[in-house]
Amino acid sequence: MERGSFSSRLGFILVSAGCAIGLGNVWRFPYITGQYGGASFVLIYLVFLAILGLPIMVAEFAVGRASKRSPAMAFDTLEPKGTLWHLHKYTAIAGNILLMMFYTTISGWMLYYLYKMVTGAFEGKDVEAIGGIFGTLLSDPVTLAGNMMAVVLVCGFVCYLGAEKGVERITKWMMTCLLFLMVVLAVNSVLLPGSSEGLRYYLSPDFGRLMEHGVDEVVFAAMGQAFFTLSIGIGSLAIFGSYIGKSKSLTGEAVLVILLDTFVALTAGLIIFPACFSFGVSPSSGPNLLFVTLPNVFNDMPLGRFWGSLFFLFMTFAAMSTVIAVFENIIASLMELLGKERRNVIRWGIPAIILLSMPCVLGFNLWSDIHPLGEGTIILDLEDFLVSNNLLPLGSLVYLGFCTSRYGWGWNNFIKEVDTGEGMKFPKWLRFYVTYILPIIVLYIFVRGYYAMFFAK
Repeated sequence: MERGSFSSRLGFILVSAGCAIGLGNVWRFPYITGQYGGASFVLIYLVFLAILGLPIMVAEFAVGRASKRSPAMAFDTLEPKGTLWHLHKYTAIAGNILLMMFYTTISGWMLYYLYKMVTGAFEGKDVEAIGGIFGTLLSDPVTLAGNMMAVVLVCGFVCYLGAEKGVERITKWMMTCLLFLMVVLAVNSVLLPGSSEGLRYYLSPDFGRLMEHGVDEVVFAAMGQAFFTLSIGIGSLAIFGSYIGKSKSLTGEAVLVILLDTFVALTAGLIIFPACFSFGVSPSSGPNLLFVTLPNVFNDMPLGRFWGSLFFLFMTFAAMSTVIAVFENIIASLMELLGKERRNVIRWGIPAIILLSMPCVLGFNLWSDIHPLGEGTIILDLEDFLVSNNLLPLGSLVYLGFCTSRYGWGWNNFIKEVDTGEGMKFPKWLRFYVTYILPIIVLYIFVRGYYAMFFAK
């Protein structure tokens, strides 16, 4: 039974970036950046990306590369005899499956909007009419399920082709197109008449807006965005570490992945803010920004149908690159856990993921009277809460503890693996921080997430 490997360093970096780059970069990052003070928030976010996201990403890569196993067997391979680190395999697999249970539905929205934009369905419609299209989509379980199934089938087929011929080759092409589309869209937005006000809103530090929300809230928002944007803690990235050789040190590779992730997030702001201000649209529309506001902006823009189609093509690529990466993680884990061949796992995996995704689909319509986390919440909110506020932070604590504790894999083994190969070395003086301080920061995110969900109403 062969899981496969990647043929190139570029493939590893682009696939890892594809896993990290998702709708949060494009949808949530620009919105909270504008809300919390533009460039002043970006600076805080970048600091936390470096001191919070980077060490945990390096830990995941190291566990994957040293074990040459998926998250299902990585801890079994490296842990000292008699310890229980291997139990994390169950939470890691559960986290990836839970992520697929709602992310496939949201990815289906992108596919649907791409189709609508290409066919000109938004032309001549005002904000209310476009909002009606989104509302109709959510209330129609057949259309929602159909687009979700299309995403699962396409991404499942990519994984069916194998790690190198499918996941690496197609994600490399997809990510290259995504980065090119982003640059083209950003240049177009920046050149729109009246875009300078949007650039000022986005890029000029506004400490008044920052102080308006309070330093504590802004810092937590920056920490949360830096942490969750990378999908660390459930082995989503560790699997790709298991597919690469030891010619390059892992710190430098993680830095490149984070730089790509950050480039996409920052460029998304350059696409959205100038366009919104150019056409007099509020950039603080929250979730409606993507599905109601932006189609209206493209309506008013010269060649709007063309630019809108490119935008939702890029959004579809961003969503599918994450689905492919997470699907690959699940497949590799089940192959090792069950001793089955890739194609057998995928034949069962595709219908299983479709079935497990149905509660999220039905939560918008037939099951909309189910409020799992209180009034106004839906099934998607519960699934997202379980992954984002529980499995990601707690899983990150497992990776940190495993790589730094003498009761786990241990600091010396971790550093030896991370620094193997050419390139940037992991700073040894960070040992105290990574061992003691970083876990406290992650615990703070975990506790604060619960407080925000249930008490800060």
